[in-house]
Amino acid sequence: MLIPDLLLLAAVLALAAWRLFAPSWRPGLRLAAISLGVLAAAAQWTLCGFTWQDVPAYLLLALGALPPVRTGAALRRLGRLGFVSIGAAAIGVWTLPAVPALPPPDGRYAVGTQVYRWTDAARDEPHTDDSTDRRSVIAQAWYPTAHREHPGAIAPLAYIDGVGRMPSQVSVMPGFMLRRYGQIDTHAQPLASLAPSDQPWPVVIFSPGYGAPRAVYTGLATQLASRGFVVVVLDHPYESAVTQLPDGRVVGTQEMLLPGERDRISYMTRQQIVRVADMRFVIDQLAHPDALSPPLRGGRIDASKVAAIGHSFGGAASIAALSEDARVVAAVNIDGTPYGDLPDRTLTRPFLLLQSDRAETHHSDFFIKGNGKLLAHTTAPGLRYEIKRANHYSFTDAPFFFAAPGRWLLAQVMGGGRGPAATQQAAADILAAFLAGPLTGAAADVAATAARYPEVVGGAVEHTTAGVVWTPHH
Repeated sequence: MLIPDLLLLAAVLALAAWRLFAPSWRPGLRLAAISLGVLAAAAQWTLCGFTWQDVPAYLLLALGALPPVRTGAALRRLGRLGFVSIGAAAIGVWTLPAVPALPPPDGRYAVGTQVYRWTDAARDEPHTDDSTDRRSVIAQAWYPTAHREHPGAIAPLAYIDGVGRMPSQVSVMPGFMLRRYGQIDTHAQPLASLAPSDQPWPVVIFSPGYGAPRAVYTGLATQLASRGFVVVVLDHPYESAVTQLPDGRVVGTQEMLLPGERDRISYMTRQQIVRVADMRFVIDQLAHPDALSPPLRGGRIDASKVAAIGHSFGGAASIAALSEDARVVAAVNIDGTPYGDLPDRTLTRPFLLLQSDRAETHHSDFFIKGNGKLLAHTTAPGLRYEIKRANHYSFTDAPFFFAAPGRWLLAQVMGGGRGPAATQQAAADILAAFLAGPLTGAAADVAATAARYPEVVGGAVEHTTAGVVWTPHH
C-alpha cells in the first residue's frame, strides 16, 4: 500500500468512527474534517489513480458526511452495523493491495534493468493465422550496477506489461485488479550502468512458468542479479498471460490445441519446442552488440556460455535448452515437469533440480518419474534440493500480491508458510553457488550454502545399481 492510500484509509476510518460513535459532537468541526477527507481522496485519486480497493473507502467517506438522524433503536443498530461492515470491507479489500510491495534484493550489488522487444524474422508466429506474423520474444534484463541513479532521473519501468490495456483476465486475476501494478517498486534502476568488473558478467536465461508473465519473477531475478549475474527473464507471447509486442499490441494467452486433443500434454510438448527456440534466439541476440542497448554492450557480458533456468514449465524448457544448445553450460529446473521425450535425454552438463516441499505442492508422479529419469541419465554433476515449507508459488511474486494477513491465511490453506521472501533468498544463494563453477570457473560449495538454511535438504545425486539416490547434507 502506498503512503497516499494508507493516509486516505486512516482518515476515512477516523471520520467514520466519529460519525458512528459521536455524531453530535462538534458538527461544524466534523464537516470541516469531512471536507479535508474529500480533498485527501481527490489528491489520492490524482496521485495514484482509481482502483477498485478504494470503493469502500469512498463510500464510507460519503456516509460519514451524513448528518445525525433521529431514528428508532432498531434502525440505529442497523445503521451502525452497516458502517462497521463497510469499514471492515475498506480494510479487508487491502488484503489484495492495489500496489503490492516487494522486498528489496539483499546481494552486494544494486540492480539495473532494461526491456528488449525483439522479433525473430526467421520464425513465423504459431499462435496466429496471419502468415506474415513473425515470432516476437520479450526479454527483461536484470543486472548488477555499482550505484543507484539519481531518483527521478529516468522514469521507472512498469512492473508488468499492459498497464492500462490489460486483458480481461490475467492468469487467475481479473485484469482490472492489476491496473496500478505499474507502480510496484522493482528496486531496480532502468538503464543504469553495468557495474565494473575485470571479467565479463555471467548470463542467465530465465523462462517463466506456464502462462506466467515475466513480471512475477521480479523478486527472484533481482535477488540473483544482486549476487552478480545478468538475468534475462523472458516473456513467451501468446502463452504468457499478458505481453506487449514490439508493435505495441498487448496480447494474452492463446492456446493452440489441435482438433481432437483432449488434454494439454501434446500442446505443452509443442510449446516446449517453441520456448527453446525463443531461448536460443535470445542467446543469439545477446551475442550481437547491435541488438543491445549501451549498458550491456561492449563485450561486458559473456554470451558465449549461459545458464538456463526456469520455473515450472520454464524448468522443462531450460532442461531442453541444455540438451540442445552447447552454449548452455548449466541448467536449473525449479519445480518443473519435463514433457515429451525430455526425461529420456542424457544431460552432459551440470544440472540442478530445485523443488518446493513435496508434502505441500503434491508433485505428480509425472514430475517425480520424469525428473528421476533425467537425474538417472545425467553424466555431469547432478544436484537435487528441496526447500521445506515452500510451495510451488513461493518462487514467484504471486504471494506478495496479498498483504501479510492474506499471505498467512493463504499459507494455512495451500502451504508455503516459509514465505516467498525467505524462499527466494535461499533459492538465489543456492543458484549463485551452483552457477559459479560452470559460468565463472570459481569454486563454490553448494552443499555448504544450502546448509546455512534450515529445512533445505538434498545434495549431490549418486548413481547406484538400485537407481538414483541423493545424499542429504543434514
